[in-house]
Amino acid sequence: MVVTRMSLTRREMLARILFGAGCLLLPGGRLARALGPASRFRMTRLAVAGLAPARPGAERRLVWELLKRTSVAGDLNSYEISPQSPELFAHPVLLLAGEQGFAPFSAPAVEQLGRYLRFGGFLLADGGSADPTGFDASLRTAMAQLFPRQSLRPLGADHTIYRSFYLLDRPYGRVLNRSYLEGIEENGRTMVVYSQNDLLGAWARDALGSWELTVTPGGEHQREMAIRMGVNIAMYALCLDYKRDQVHVETLLRRRRWRPRGENE
Repeated sequence: MVVTRMSLTRREMLARILFGAGCLLLPGGRLARALGPASRFRMTRLAVAGLAPARPGAERRLVWELLKRTSVAGDLNSYEISPQSPELFAHPVLLLAGEQGFAPFSAPAVEQLGRYLRFGGFLLADGGSADPTGFDASLRTAMAQLFPRQSLRPLGADHTIYRSFYLLDRPYGRVLNRSYLEGIEENGRTMVVYSQNDLLGAWARDALGSWELTVTPGGEHQREMAIRMGVNIAMYALCLDYKRDQVHVETLLRRRRWRPRGENE
């Protein structure tokens, strides 16, 4: 359903995001299931003037991995939307990926995208170039437009994003330009996550299903970890910090062969 009214509350936006992944908690700790095709997870490309889309289709590969590895219901179609569109609120997870610089946001884009992010939306920015004058510089300019009193800051090693599904000790991607993710946080919620390690490059496959790009320096192990990083980001975007210290507790306990105190074998 397309939401166009400007009075959408943060509670309503978060509910749409949570329903999209079936992450609403029910009494007893059970998770509500997704409701209908419109609630299926998708990662929508943000169409920005002057920016050619990097790694076309790679986001659909991540959705495929989510379908295979988690209970999230996913949509394998491709979507693209402009930052000033009134339909932003129908797309809870946005992707901005590129390899070169792009023009600053227009005033309508700043107003609409800023509202979207503050009311519960999530943006993953992904770049793979070490050139500081390209995508990185443009992204930082765009974030300064959206959040003039905030800036991109490294996410701590204890951030929920590193344990929202898999337990990870650092970020990964096709390359390892940075040993940290960056983000913008408001009221305890990280609404923008920025990777400079070309996550999409590690996910991308060609029409025959073969990997498109070589992963360096860690090869296929690093690619697997980059996929896990993508799954974690998606799960964080959908489920947020609803259990900051108890994310997937039962699954993690089983993996470690631990059990809650008093539970029988």
